[in-house]
Amino acid sequence: MAARAYWQGQIRLALVSIPVEIYPATGSGAQVAFHQIHEPSGKRIKYEKVVPGIGPVDTDDIVKGYEVSKGNYVLLEQDEIDAVKLESKRTLELVQFVASDEIDVLYFDKPYYVVPADELAEEAFIVLREALRRTRKVGLGQLAMRGREYVVSLKPCGRGMVLETLRYADEVRKAQSYFRDIPDSKPDADLLDLAETLIDKKSARFDASEFHDRYVDALKALIEKKRKTKGKKVIEEEEETPARKGNVIDLMAALKKSVEGGAAAKPATARKAAPARKAPARKRA
Repeated sequence: MAARAYWQGQIRLALVSIPVEIYPATGSGAQVAFHQIHEPSGKRIKYEKVVPGIGPVDTDDIVKGYEVSKGNYVLLEQDEIDAVKLESKRTLELVQFVASDEIDVLYFDKPYYVVPADELAEEAFIVLREALRRTRKVGLGQLAMRGREYVVSLKPCGRGMVLETLRYADEVRKAQSYFRDIPDSKPDADLLDLAETLIDKKSARFDASEFHDRYVDALKALIEKKRKTKGKKVIEEEEETPARKGNVIDLMAALKKSVEGGAAAKPATARKAAPARKAPARKRA
């Protein structure tokens, strides 16, 4: 395997230990990176690490420090940090198994591919993989990687397995504080039927290749246009955003058009409420 393992160790289930290697399952996609430039000279701005009253310092003279009080630090060398004893640095012990749909999606963070480290580990690896598949369970444990210990889940994926780092409970914000102002009311039955019909019409199997970063594409087009105009300012006209206040959205009509097609592809636009008619002046007796 050409890629370098992100983590090497063993998965332990009771008295069974399986040597494994872990590889990142995702990578950075196409992105447009910008640098800060000094406009008058056209040169790139660089940053120096400086100490107040001393000036620029050498990277070798920099150590990590934890502030115990204002201006007072406990200094730590990198080898001291690396030497911290933690069993999960080399061993992922599966301590619990839960149903695959029991973990809220908010807790999932980053996926990694898990493969057996050698041929001797393959048999035990396959047994664990198929046991998880047949029971429809996800294994949970803790694993230390790159200076931090994570809660992780382990589940089957094709011939291998996928390990996903999970967020701790204090890292996930409670939804109630955001959703409490949404009214607890039931939708109109006809509107709900139309919405379900539209969902059925647009349902398909997920294919990640069908989606791409349109913002990156637009930035690249802007950069090319700017290059051709030799640095002249290029401002794209923004689409008019429909006003929200004082407008009424005809949801029924919009959903019907969406289901029928034609104007369906266009998002529902707000329709201005008709101005109230003035009552005719009363005649004097």
